Amino acid sequence: MKQLTSAQIRQMYLDFFKSKGHDVMKSAPLVPKDDPTLLWINSGVATMKKYFDGSVVPKNHRITSSQKSIRTNDIENVGHTARHHTLFEMLGNFSIGDYFKEEAITWAWELLTSPDWFAIEPEKLYITVYPKDTEAKRVWHEVVGVASDHIYEAEDNFWDIGEGPSGPDSEIFYDRGQEFSDLAEDDPENYPGGENERYLEIWNIVFSEFNHKPDGTYEPLPHKNIDTGMGLERVVSVFQHARTNFETDLFLPIIEKTAELSAGKKYGQDKEADVSFKVIADHARAVTFAIGDGALPSNEGRGYVIRRLIRRAVMHGQKLGIKGSFLYQLVPVVGKIMEAAYPEVLQEADYIEKVIKLEEERFQVTLKDGMNLLDDLIAKVKAEQGTVLPGKPAFKLYDTYGFPLELTEEYAADAGLTVAKAEFDQEMAEQKERARNARSNAKSMGVQNALLTDIKTESKYVGYEQLTANGVLKDIIVADQLVDQVTTGKAQVIFDQTPFYAEMGGQVADQGVIEDKAGQVVAKVVDVQHAPNGQNMHTLEVLQPMQVETSYRLVVDQTFHDKVKKNHTATHLLDQALRDVLGEHTHQAGSLVEPTYLRFDFTNLGAVTAEDLAKVEAIVNDKIWANLKVETIVTDLESAKKMGAIALFDDKYGEKVRVVKAGDYSMEFCGGNHVANTNEIGLFKIVSESGVGAGVRRIEAVTSREAFEFLANRDRLLQETAAELKIVQVKDVPAKVKQVQANLKELEQQKQALEAKFASQQAQSVFEKVQTINGKTLIAGQVQVAGMNQLRQLADQWKAKQLSDVLVLATATAEGKVNLITAVCPDQVKAGLKAGDLIKAIAPLVGGGGGGRPDMAQAGGKKPEGIQAALSQAAKWLETK
Repeated sequence: MKQLTSAQIRQMYLDFFKSKGHDVMKSAPLVPKDDPTLLWINSGVATMKKYFDGSVVPKNHRITSSQKSIRTNDIENVGHTARHHTLFEMLGNFSIGDYFKEEAITWAWELLTSPDWFAIEPEKLYITVYPKDTEAKRVWHEVVGVASDHIYEAEDNFWDIGEGPSGPDSEIFYDRGQEFSDLAEDDPENYPGGENERYLEIWNIVFSEFNHKPDGTYEPLPHKNIDTGMGLERVVSVFQHARTNFETDLFLPIIEKTAELSAGKKYGQDKEADVSFKVIADHARAVTFAIGDGALPSNEGRGYVIRRLIRRAVMHGQKLGIKGSFLYQLVPVVGKIMEAAYPEVLQEADYIEKVIKLEEERFQVTLKDGMNLLDDLIAKVKAEQGTVLPGKPAFKLYDTYGFPLELTEEYAADAGLTVAKAEFDQEMAEQKERARNARSNAKSMGVQNALLTDIKTESKYVGYEQLTANGVLKDIIVADQLVDQVTTGKAQVIFDQTPFYAEMGGQVADQGVIEDKAGQVVAKVVDVQHAPNGQNMHTLEVLQPMQVETSYRLVVDQTFHDKVKKNHTATHLLDQALRDVLGEHTHQAGSLVEPTYLRFDFTNLGAVTAEDLAKVEAIVNDKIWANLKVETIVTDLESAKKMGAIALFDDKYGEKVRVVKAGDYSMEFCGGNHVANTNEIGLFKIVSESGVGAGVRRIEAVTSREAFEFLANRDRLLQETAAELKIVQVKDVPAKVKQVQANLKELEQQKQALEAKFASQQAQSVFEKVQTINGKTLIAGQVQVAGMNQLRQLADQWKAKQLSDVLVLATATAEGKVNLITAVCPDQVKAGLKAGDLIKAIAPLVGGGGGGRPDMAQAGGKKPEGIQAALSQAAKWLETK
């Protein structure tokens, strides 16, 4: 076996399959595009779904990749095991209806054992196969030459994710030797495929040959596929003779840097510290790549995962004695390790560091709040002479404040307490169930449609040059059946050429009509999408009979098309203007180009300020009025990149690409339609800016006539406002509004002063009525004040004058709501009286609830008629204390 670095292993794998006719696919971003079934890209095949289910037929049916992936279903195991990771790379080779078992198996063996490639000793490799898959077993034994005692049958060697493609699989194991054995020789798990450390699974080859149907049965796929996966981290540990994945060049530099930042800790000297080193190394990689791919910390979805990983790493940093923010300092280390395959990490390191550091600093504040909550919780349990910390608040510490359970258990143990782990686990299970229910119920992978994938009709798009063309009708599909003719109703059709644009890249499909030779409209075009083999497939509302091999006149709605063109070019200008104003970290995250408006999603840390939006808008309009020539250049991919054209990482490009260039300002890969000169756009106006997800913002804008109408409407509203304010000149509106606001502020202050005076007068009457109950003094009464703020002010007066031991005040609002406040003097708080307990005892009587500190608490309610009962209940409560 050769001595190889992780970068060499990755490259050698890709080079091998490239030599076997595979296209090398660049790793897609971790944030899935147009796939609601996935939170993250979680495997190599996740990026191939459109090929496997037949919705798209690839140009090359052989593909290989090294795909970065994230899985978060067992984050708690990371650091405690040898091979659990949140981020990992999956090396894979895929056949989409091309080669099958014999080629997949023989090539796997060649790559692993050939002296020209990995050169692993054949006797160290073991194979598992599905018992009913006699063909795979035959190929391994008879074609490849693997000894019978190195081939094992395993019932679980069948890949099945429910409805969709499925099939048997074959796993390859590496024998790491007796020194890695953690079981007795006669242990039933001591074999390749068993639960042991000696035999390490390094590759899984899935033979996708069945459709798993909704009724639970299986039928042969129209086109059989190969899907393989080799975990890079795992196979690197084999080549580098590492006991775990963490003792490899993928992780050790991160661990060593962490050790430098720690309080003298070293990896390999302390088992508990090693867990922390591993967690930090793993999480540093995951958050670096996730943020680099456009995700940002938040309280939901993938943003919550990032936040949780950062917080978990910070907590483990504290265990190593690291104070303050540190995780961001590991980003350049991650970038350097992965530079060969992912140079963009180092290019965006400053931005990624900024995001992580900001999140770490936020967590430091949250951490203090969490510690205070934990201290209060421990004190409460001990005061009640308990021995067990409840699981529900322990889960809140974990879920809201980022406290790992083991940390809460550690603090509890220091206080002589345990944690109700069963209750904690129940809360965790319920949270996971909520997360599953919140996820889309869309199918994870569709079932192949042989009808569409088998249509190989040649079809040419001519819409770049003309909006009217004659086309011969080649295929008609009605109710999933190929037919020769259609009379009326819905149908999908393909012509030998068409001027109709198929929806792609955010640009909506063209609309229009189909005419016969006499000029009569025989169908309306309601949608155009790409068929699996790339043809423009038209969805028609058929009005008159149509039949194949007949020529028709295809007419695009020019007004609709021209408006779409203007908005599409405007999105390119907007894209570049956002980078100019906000920074190069800003990336397109989606777009929609309609005839009446455009929508542009982009990554950014927070909302765009009004000032920056104004700058962006001004830049776009300047470029429109600069009469920039818009030209399209058709070239090869590498030449386009050298030109500086901007491309999305997840877009796939053919041998020839289209680059749309607006003067010297904007240059992007794009297959859409555009104006010839920016002056055709006329005017650009941003209508709104909002958030649509963690770290993703959305701008909606209008151009041309719609922009004029938007501004005209704004002008009309301004004129109406001026009339209401009795102003002649519109330009005087801002000054008049400021004057009105100042007058209102003055009136509000006068109102508040009067209310405060009235409240104070009422308070004097209430404060004079002091009751003595059970040796403690109580003031309880109803006052007429504006709300909770004035109740708090009265409570402050009570506190300053030390008028009684306990205070209860209530008020009914004009809206029919109730505000309650309770307060307890310091001496009685020390004696065990708590305002929070009192408020919980009386709030239900006004139809509400609340809480607060031991010295002061408040509540709201919706039953004013219960106020007197609540005040009476306060006295009864005090009798029991």
